Amino acid sequence: MIDSLLQKIDAMKNPTVVGLDPTLEMMPPALKAQMLEIFGKTPQAVGKMFVEFNKEIIDCIADIVPAVKPQIAMYEKYGLAGLEAYLETIEYAREKGLIVIGDIKRGDISSTAAAYASHIQGTEIEGEEFDLWKEDWITINPYLGIDGIQPFIDACNNKDRGIFILVKTSNPSSRQLQDIVIDNKTIYETVAELVEEWGMQSMGHMGYSRIGAVVGATHKEQGVRLRSIMPHTFFLVPGYGAQGGTGADLKGFFDKEGRGCIVNSSRGIIAAYKKSDKYGENVGEAARDAALAMKADLQY
Repeated sequence: MIDSLLQKIDAMKNPTVVGLDPTLEMMPPALKAQMLEIFGKTPQAVGKMFVEFNKEIIDCIADIVPAVKPQIAMYEKYGLAGLEAYLETIEYAREKGLIVIGDIKRGDISSTAAAYASHIQGTEIEGEEFDLWKEDWITINPYLGIDGIQPFIDACNNKDRGIFILVKTSNPSSRQLQDIVIDNKTIYETVAELVEEWGMQSMGHMGYSRIGAVVGATHKEQGVRLRSIMPHTFFLVPGYGAQGGTGADLKGFFDKEGRGCIVNSSRGIIAAYKKSDKYGENVGEAARDAALAMKADLQY
């Protein structure tokens, strides 16, 4: 899967992933009114809104971006109806040829970690296998160490899928834990060394591992440092756009060939229609223009 992702980025000349993180407040008024009229003020109505909203965006970006990243929490908020919307979004994205990164940030040990790994491993019932979640990549939390990571690594190798491990996140308070220095080394540098080591179990053919890292765009200097620590680790980079990261800030995150990262923008793309009256409620058109502008900005 890492080689497929790299090849798709190369073909599109665009290391962008669109975060599909819808909210009720983000819905266009006409779509919102339509679904509330049909389904009432219910979680089902919101789930249906999200699916239609996401499909319009996917239709308008599938030929210019390689991947999408739905954040499961935005859907779980609405229970089973929300999860149905999450799964329908993933299925539609894959039908359109997009790689799907499930932003689930799971983390536990032993049989619980193995159960969470079913997101990429699939589920077996009496000899029958089911790929219920259909994600190509997922995000996970490393706080429990290798006991919480190995089941995901095994799943990556078994199914040729990938994981992104939280290393240096984009939120300002990440420094409260991640920047603590022990023996002249920050926590995030220690985690980075482990991720690079763990990744050696799962190398692709193009120099990168199926075991990737989440590195925030808001930490320019740390990103350069982390690229040196993790030369074989592919980065998922949040924090671009709405959180302040720019294309120029990310130059050091990429390798010397301009590879090694996929950069996420969520509301900067999916809510772009709200930024200008010229779009009206044309969510997809605005998203496409925003995605193209981001692509141009990343061509540093």
